[in-house]
Amino acid sequence: MSAEDCCSPPLLGKKRNRGDRRKWISILFWALVLVVGGSLLGEIFGINQLLGNLWFWFGHQGWEYLDLGRGWQVLLAFGLVIWVILLFRSVGPAIKNKEHGEIPLLFLLSALTIPLFYLPAFFFGSATQYSLVDNWRFWIIHLWVEGFFELFVTVMVAVTFYRLGMVSRATATRVIYLDAILFLGAGIIGTGHHWYWTGQTTLNMSLSALFSAMEVVPLTLLTLDAWDFIKLSKGKCDICGKEISIPHKWAFYFLMAVGFWNFVGAGIFGFLINLPIVSYFEVGTMLTPNHGHAALMGAFGMEAVALVVLACRQVLTDEKWARPEKFVRVSFFGLNIGLALMVIGSLFPGGVLQLRDVLMNGYWHARGLDYLNQGFVRLIEWCRMPGDLVLYFWELSLCDRDMHDLYKYEKIRFVSIVHDAETT
Repeated sequence: MSAEDCCSPPLLGKKRNRGDRRKWISILFWALVLVVGGSLLGEIFGINQLLGNLWFWFGHQGWEYLDLGRGWQVLLAFGLVIWVILLFRSVGPAIKNKEHGEIPLLFLLSALTIPLFYLPAFFFGSATQYSLVDNWRFWIIHLWVEGFFELFVTVMVAVTFYRLGMVSRATATRVIYLDAILFLGAGIIGTGHHWYWTGQTTLNMSLSALFSAMEVVPLTLLTLDAWDFIKLSKGKCDICGKEISIPHKWAFYFLMAVGFWNFVGAGIFGFLINLPIVSYFEVGTMLTPNHGHAALMGAFGMEAVALVVLACRQVLTDEKWARPEKFVRVSFFGLNIGLALMVIGSLFPGGVLQLRDVLMNGYWHARGLDYLNQGFVRLIEWCRMPGDLVLYFWELSLCDRDMHDLYKYEKIRFVSIVHDAETT
């Protein structure tokens, strides 16, 4: 990164107004707690028929992967709108910057797609015909979660890589445009690979599977472009012989993990189950959560942790960072090793064996208790424990008193810092 870049204004806005923004961030946080807690309880009550005629609004809608009641959906949509307004207030001024304004604009537009493309969740009711429901709910399942959430992640990774000097502005901008083109074009077509029983043609199913697999390309290219930074982070000074100190090394490592798991989870495992003839038989088997766990935790989860690490490191001196860095190191290896053990030791082999049973005995048998209660099937489920325990102990490591005291002392407000912190 050049000296001119280091002295430039914050890439994502100048407006501080921290007191007002902190209030709204707190409101959004507790609103999130309300929606998550309320919807989970509502789904339990709805399934057990304890809500009467209110089951659709505050219970369980009855649709797989889109469970929360309509009332909770309304609250979620309002929360997303408030979130975008806060982003516009913070990042809007940076758009006027002639040199750097394009990237903040793309960031805001990608954020706007998240509440915008959630609207199809309201296009059906409890008595809507099945084919219509399956069309719009998979807009949410595929195009919203796997599409524009991933677009936003790609933009965040591109902005972070650019701000840390790992990729050029031209590279970051081109990757964002490529991602947007794929999701606005190929992403909509790719949604159709879920519509197995709604009268789709063979050509549509084939094109849908192909375009859906292409969605991982931009983030993978961005990760490969930043890979040279790995060599720099492990290098030594030619004069003193000591290891080169890279302030945001662990944030970068987490972002590289985002690219890796996005390629493996969404790319390899996603393409494996997206092929129409395969997915027709495997849908609902363990191969689906194998893809979902690797892609969701690998891409979105690692991205969230990367931003937390980036925010912590941004406000701490080298001396203060020395203590929590060991926990960040544990979290990096713990998350990645735990996720890998979960996929390799349980989900993938369990999904392959379940798919084999589908082909031999029928889908009904592979999803029934006669198959699921077999000894080897239960053994494979228990094989998830090592990976789960690694993730669990990683959680405990972050609860260490030193990290708690660090957060309390610095009064870190992660969202505010990500938008406001200037390059040191």
